Amino acid sequence: MLAGSILAVITTQKECVQGGAPIFIVDDLAELERLSFTLEKILDAEVHALREDVYIVVRHS
Repeated sequence: MLAGSILAVITTQKECVQGGAPIFIVDDLAELERLSFTLEKILDAEVHALREDVYIVVRHS
């Protein structure tokens, strides 16, 4: 199984996340989706929803 690297975490709930990857706090779900998919394109990576209000951007090796 190949591991990926978490490049960013995007959420509307800052108290739900912590860690070493950059964390982006947004105001609402529309902004969450917009920023997540913009970062996906910029970073040449994939977005995964962990919950409705927490997305991660991952580069798979």
